[in-house]
Amino acid sequence: MAMHANSKSDSYAAAGVDITAGYKAVELMKSHVARTMTPGVCSDVGGFGGLFELDLTGITRPVLVSGTDGVGTKLKLAFIMDKHDTVGIDCVAMCVNDIICAGAKPLVFLDYIACGKNFPEKIAAIVSGVAEGCVQAGAALIGGETAEMPGFYPVDEYDLAGYSTGVVDKSKIIDNSKMKAGDVIIALPSSGVHSNGFSLVRKVFDVENADIKSPCEELGGKSIGETLLTPTKIYVKPVLALLDNVSVKGISHITGGGFYENIPRSIPGGLGAKIERSAIKILPIFDLIAKRGNISERDMFNTFNMGVGMSIVVAPEDVDKSLEILKANGEEPYVIGTIIESDEEVVFC
Repeated sequence: MAMHANSKSDSYAAAGVDITAGYKAVELMKSHVARTMTPGVCSDVGGFGGLFELDLTGITRPVLVSGTDGVGTKLKLAFIMDKHDTVGIDCVAMCVNDIICAGAKPLVFLDYIACGKNFPEKIAAIVSGVAEGCVQAGAALIGGETAEMPGFYPVDEYDLAGYSTGVVDKSKIIDNSKMKAGDVIIALPSSGVHSNGFSLVRKVFDVENADIKSPCEELGGKSIGETLLTPTKIYVKPVLALLDNVSVKGISHITGGGFYENIPRSIPGGLGAKIERSAIKILPIFDLIAKRGNISERDMFNTFNMGVGMSIVVAPEDVDKSLEILKANGEEPYVIGTIIESDEEVVFC
């Protein structure tokens, strides 16, 4: 979208909305959006709708899979740290990591930014993170909206949400009906807290008042703020590579609700997940949260990912091949448990 010389409203500006700031933000973000373009994109930034042509080569019965999410109160950390170029990765991750659980390849992404005041450079920084997330996921950023809402949001604050659509052949939708006792659960490590549980995190560390910018010995010298802002890992490409070679029986994206809520979502009734507690590679940030907040282990595993961002269920005979493929695609997978016949959905041992 080009700058519009005649598009200026003194009355709207007096109400707190600067139309020209919106145009400048679009100009600044164009280079970031360009990084995400894929062959199916049929429209430029600035149109009324994002156009994408589906390539259905090799797909007999296409099924569209969509996901939407936001970044939540993790944004408060971005405000405090005055760092805005990573939360966009979180926004993309929360959507595309859900889509991949169905076996779908994310195709497009759209973002929505609402702010108290449109500072073009800040908006462009946010979008740069969205674009980076899209590049990591292989999805095109085909549209978005920046809404300047004075009096609704504080001047220096904003909210960020996104939406993504992917496609999968109906015959390849991950179906847990073939899951059975003895199948193996593989963990994909998280990068940190990701984008869940931040209302509790903010309370534990009193982030609005405490010093979260100084080095923290328990975090290897990184600050609490820096560690908490670590963007959510995007698992799309490694998982797609796995799906091309192995019959995966179930995938869970470990988000809010931790192990107890998310792992059962991919397991059929009558079966449960037997998790080997000692196998889980818990990240230091979770030990610190538990210690500072005096939080029970049960509550930690029911709130956070604890170092496991995604779990994948495969047959025992496919474990070695799965680990090999995931490692070849940049992951550090490891086995954390098995599927058992159980009335309890998650059992730690």
